[in-house]
Amino acid sequence: MTPAVVSALYVYPIKSCGAVALESARLLPHGLDGDRRYMLARPDGTFISQRTHPELARVRSSLTEERIGAAVPGRPPLDLPRQLDGGSRISATIWADTVPAVLHPEGSIWFSELLDEEISLLYLQDDDLRKVNPKYAAPGDRVAFADAYPLLLTSESSLDELNRGIEEPVPMNRFRPNVVVRGWPPYAEDALVGLTIGGVELAMPKLCDRCVVTTTDQETGARGPEPLRALAQTRRWDQKVWFGANLIPHGTGMLSVGQAVVSEAPG
Repeated sequence: MTPAVVSALYVYPIKSCGAVALESARLLPHGLDGDRRYMLARPDGTFISQRTHPELARVRSSLTEERIGAAVPGRPPLDLPRQLDGGSRISATIWADTVPAVLHPEGSIWFSELLDEEISLLYLQDDDLRKVNPKYAAPGDRVAFADAYPLLLTSESSLDELNRGIEEPVPMNRFRPNVVVRGWPPYAEDALVGLTIGGVELAMPKLCDRCVVTTTDQETGARGPEPLRALAQTRRWDQKVWFGANLIPHGTGMLSVGQAVVSEAPG
């Protein structure tokens, strides 16, 4: 497979809110440090996302060593601790998983006012990290509030190929990746077994099936038909459409833009 390099790194401190682009990031067994440790939920603890609340795309995120920020035009910004050690705990449900999470009262009020409904802002502590789907993972594999896997990888050339069939090309942020690579042929990630970045081995358990979030403009929250329409024409099998690859780290280290990506393919 053609040599590749990391061209971008992203974390999403609050699930379904804006991305933070990084030049380097610490890779932990459950994903990039700071990625999706906060999540929004209904009062019963059931998570919400851009699937039902596309306006969350308008929430700009920021990240420092100790703080997380959230902001939208016309409202006072929200300031959160990067790590929340104490507070009331409730049961949080994301897909088939139910885990204890810590309620952030001020953040809950901020998002309730933004969305005009009762919302809970929840934080996932280290001891409560979720198990990754055992069908595709080892018993010790863990994930925070990402949908299913610790990391999502996409390829620039794959997006270029997809955009050839779209009248108004979509940007990479529609796919909300953690790691973007440059230098592979289009859809070379389909053949991955695993890869190594920064000395850390990563398994590729499965490709990523895509949902309506990809049709959401990540600046405005507006929705359109693409890229799901184009994916349905070129990347549809098993009654789903596919773009990008899920990854599970087997170790820890530092990932940086410009690092080489050493790929492992079948055979």
